[in-house]
Amino acid sequence: MKSKIFVALDVDTEAQALEIVEDLHGLDACFKIGKQLFTSAGPDLVRKIVGMGEDVFLDLKYHDIPNTVAKAGLAAAALGVRIFNVHASGGRKMMEAVRNEMDKLANPPMVLAVTVLTSMGDNDLREVGVDVPARDQVARLAKLAQECGMDGVVASPLEIELIRETCGKDFKILTPGIRPAFAAVNDQKRIATPAEALRKGADFLVIGRPITAAENRREAFLKILEECKKW
Repeated sequence: MKSKIFVALDVDTEAQALEIVEDLHGLDACFKIGKQLFTSAGPDLVRKIVGMGEDVFLDLKYHDIPNTVAKAGLAAAALGVRIFNVHASGGRKMMEAVRNEMDKLANPPMVLAVTVLTSMGDNDLREVGVDVPARDQVARLAKLAQECGMDGVVASPLEIELIRETCGKDFKILTPGIRPAFAAVNDQKRIATPAEALRKGADFLVIGRPITAAENRREAFLKILEECKKW
C-alpha cells in the first residue's frame, strides 16, 4: 500500500473524482470509492484509477447471501482493487464464503469487515434492535470477522484499542471518522485526529472532505501527512 491515508472520493461524477486523483498524483495517496461514486460512474472508473497506478479501496460494504457476496468479491478482485469490504453482520457463512474465494487467487485483495457505522451511536443501535452499546457490538463483530478469516475491520477511532485487545496486533484496522485538527466534524459521531487514531493502533485512515473540499488539495494532504508524523 502506498500510504496509510485513503482519500474518500465521495463525489457525484467521474470527472470530479479524476480531478481529485490527478491533484494528488505523486503524493502516495490511496483512494476510496464508495456507493455514491460507484453507482454514478461504475467499474470503469475503478479500472481507470487502478490503471493510473493508484491503490483503491472499494467501499461497497457487501451484505447479501453468501454466494452473492463471494461472487461480488471476485468481481472486485478482478478490478484490481487493493481492499474491499463486507458487513460483518452478514454472518459467518457469508464471510467464510468470501474468504474461500479469495484464497483461490494468487494475489487477493485485503478483505475487511464493517462492524458498526461511524454515524451510529448507542441510541441508533437500539432503534434497530441491537440492545448492547456500540463498543460491545464492535468487539463482537470484530472477533467474528477474525474467526471467519477476514484480514481486518473497518471501525471508528474510539474502538481501535478495544479491537487490538480483542483481536491482537496483526488484525488490520481501517478507520473512518478521521478529522484533522483544522477540519470540521460534519456528520461523524465517533471521530479522532489522524495522530490520535495512529497512536491507538489504526493501520489505515479514511479522510474525505478535509482534503477533497480544500482550496488546495495537495497542501491539505501534505498537512495531514505532517500531522500523522506526530503520533
